[in-house]
Amino acid sequence: MRQLFLLAAIICFGMAAIKFCTARMKPNNTPVESRPAKLDDGVLTPEQAKARMEENPDLILLDVRTQEEFEQGHIPGAVCLPNEMIAADMPFLFGKDAEILLYCRSGRRSADAAKKLRDMGFTNVFDFGGIIDWPYETTTD
Repeated sequence: MRQLFLLAAIICFGMAAIKFCTARMKPNNTPVESRPAKLDDGVLTPEQAKARMEENPDLILLDVRTQEEFEQGHIPGAVCLPNEMIAADMPFLFGKDAEILLYCRSGRRSADAAKKLRDMGFTNVFDFGGIIDWPYETTTD
């Protein structure tokens, strides 16, 4: 069972790596500059998060729920990176100034994940709570 979980985690991380590498590049393969953070508390409403996603399609959208929860339904374009896997010694494929939006089921894990990322030096991290409050499209693809 442990090996199965490890395999699932490696696959999830690999998918995240591909998404992050391609999302951070312009068509001519030059890095996209991130927008500076504007909100002091780093908390967004679902409406603000949706507006940011439309404004910056290259931002990083992290679903910090488990892989099983993610597969049951998630926001299109999101990458699953369970909160429990976020650690200071983890290699990240995006810069400390990348715009990162986080969500979970209800908002507790995303708040915890946002704090962890900020403590690691990420400067453009925003938590918009839980998918249960997301009034827009979700997918199981």
